[in-house]
Amino acid sequence: MLFSGELKNPCKTQYSMRKLILVSLLTGTTFIAFSQTDSSAFFLQKGLEEKTIGRRMESLKHFEKAYQYKNDDKQIVSELAAAYLDLRRYAQAKQKFQELEKLGDKSDSTYRQLMLLSFNMRQFDDVIHYASLLKKVKPSEHTAYYLGKAYYAKEEYGLAIKYFDYAAKENPQNAEIPYTVARAYADMMNFKKSIEYFHKAIALKPDQSRWIYEMALMYYALPDNANALKYMLEAGEKGYRKDNEYMTNLAVAYLNAGKPEEGITILKDLLQKRPTDINLLTMAGEAYYDTRKYDDAIAHFDKILEVDENNASALYMIGMSFQKKGDKQKGQALCDKAIEMDPSLQSLKSKKQMPGGF
Repeated sequence: MLFSGELKNPCKTQYSMRKLILVSLLTGTTFIAFSQTDSSAFFLQKGLEEKTIGRRMESLKHFEKAYQYKNDDKQIVSELAAAYLDLRRYAQAKQKFQELEKLGDKSDSTYRQLMLLSFNMRQFDDVIHYASLLKKVKPSEHTAYYLGKAYYAKEEYGLAIKYFDYAAKENPQNAEIPYTVARAYADMMNFKKSIEYFHKAIALKPDQSRWIYEMALMYYALPDNANALKYMLEAGEKGYRKDNEYMTNLAVAYLNAGKPEEGITILKDLLQKRPTDINLLTMAGEAYYDTRKYDDAIAHFDKILEVDENNASALYMIGMSFQKKGDKQKGQALCDKAIEMDPSLQSLKSKKQMPGGF
């Protein structure tokens, strides 16, 4: 009877079954949520224990598992961000600190880490963004140095110098500040201001041979030949690598400072290593010409023609050397031939014939 009665009321039976299924699903959902929370707490605790005893990789694995169960927990995200940072996995660390910000952590420590991570990753627009946010939540925070470096990297030199001026007041012993300002002025071809800041930087770090060498190049650009040579030599004395570039510039500094013998000696040594270097041969040839050693000048310009027979400038200098030796006719013929090859040498001819010229 009961069986036949249930058949007579199928709607009621189906409703009861749907209700039972719905309750079961709800119960199941509640159970699953509890399990996830419980698991995230378990792995978080394990991660903290491993962190305490210095097992960084093991603690990271546990924090990552905790995050899989609950990715909106501030403590878990914070620990995970710190773990990535500790292991220098900067991209992942930055991502987690950004998640932390989205979860509502807009603290100075979070913005400081985001600024520093952006700086380490050379993401300079982000440096500017997070430095601004950091300054808002903590006005006393020193952000000017990072802003200066960011704007310098973006080649916005006016803003870079502005923030480095602030940074110098915040940290007057940081030699990188005046050094980068010196580089900014150098990039703008303002060599006098560049030298001013190079001196400030070197006063803070006297043994920075690279900075001294760069300052010597600024003196060369002015030009101030005596100081260019002085600081070129000082850079070498303080350990700057004496490679071909350095030795070539040192030779030029000697020549420009009126010390041709020293310059020629260096050029001869360089040509032993690079015998067909046209730039070195040209400098040596001109140095011999200036010191009235015309046969040596001709020999070096001849070597240029062996490498490049169409080098009109070398041919012209050979012609001038013959004229200085007293063979006017041969010299003039060679100069005329060079001018035919390169008409622009006509202006050089006029300068050579001026009083006080070659």
